[in-house]
Amino acid sequence: SLMLQEVASLPGHTDRVWSVSWSPSGNLLATCGGDKTVRLWGKEGGSEDAKWVCKGVLEESHQRTVRRVAWSPDGTYLACSSFDATCTVWEHKDGDFQCIATLEGHENEVKAVSWSASGALLATCSRDKSVWIWGMDDDRDFECVSVLHGHTQDVKAVLWHPEREVLASAGYDDTIKVWLDDDDDWYCAHTLTGHQSTVWDISFDAEGRRLVSCSDDNTVIVWKYFVQTKDGVPMQNDISGKWLNVCTLSGAHSRCIYSVDWSHLTGLIASGAADDAINVYKKVQTPEAASVDEGRTEAYERVATMQKAHTGDVNCIEWNPKITNMLASAGDDGFVKLWRYVPRGE
Repeated sequence: SLMLQEVASLPGHTDRVWSVSWSPSGNLLATCGGDKTVRLWGKEGGSEDAKWVCKGVLEESHQRTVRRVAWSPDGTYLACSSFDATCTVWEHKDGDFQCIATLEGHENEVKAVSWSASGALLATCSRDKSVWIWGMDDDRDFECVSVLHGHTQDVKAVLWHPEREVLASAGYDDTIKVWLDDDDDWYCAHTLTGHQSTVWDISFDAEGRRLVSCSDDNTVIVWKYFVQTKDGVPMQNDISGKWLNVCTLSGAHSRCIYSVDWSHLTGLIASGAADDAINVYKKVQTPEAASVDEGRTEAYERVATMQKAHTGDVNCIEWNPKITNMLASAGDDGFVKLWRYVPRGE
């Protein structure tokens, strides 16, 4: 009765694996880790039951751990952030990868990287407490558009809204910040407080109306954006509304939760943690509650657990953007694993 079935266990990294990222097409998985390399995994051949194999290794571009990898929305570029204080950008062309840029500016470890929905902007965050926004011109040259200071500690995560140029960041100061751009002047429009310890990861739902976060306080929080109304008409801008905590999930993990991902295909949320487990959560329909408090509380239930997903911390999990219910995970054990969530009754 396993709700999470292991599809593949992929050895290759020689140190802990920190991050997994699916290409937009869903057929390539990029992973990175403490061995300073990035690995690319894909199916061997086109058949449905073909094995997942390592298709390539990007190495010798970083001096230290590669902490995070992220694909551009069209799958052309792969960005890699590293503890060596740089972020490299690779072009994926005809099956080959070429490093086209090394972004320098952060004082120390670059913890995360994310592309905007249009692919025009790249955001990086660091232990130096700053978030940098980079723009790419037609010659594929990158320049820093803005440096955002607002976090008081190490910034662990940065993520663009799925549709608009709205940026979220989170970190060691226990907060999530939402940044907006006023004519190329970026500012912090919202600070979300509710976690009692470091916020390790964040993920938007498909529309960007909700954000899920996970923390060292062993909880997952779902936040929802409530638009202000003026004379009964919703005001469409991003500043006048409020992000509110609509659900806190506790008790699912017994240790720090490092990664959370909201599937844009199914609406399922997955989490991975230091208790070596992966959990899957599903929104529960509660029509009567919605009318009472205008949807200010939502219910989510755990629908699957894999207790010993890795023999060590689960550092990252991500839903495949095209293959329904497929999940990738990265562990301290040096393995990359692929999972299939099987809904009850199937």
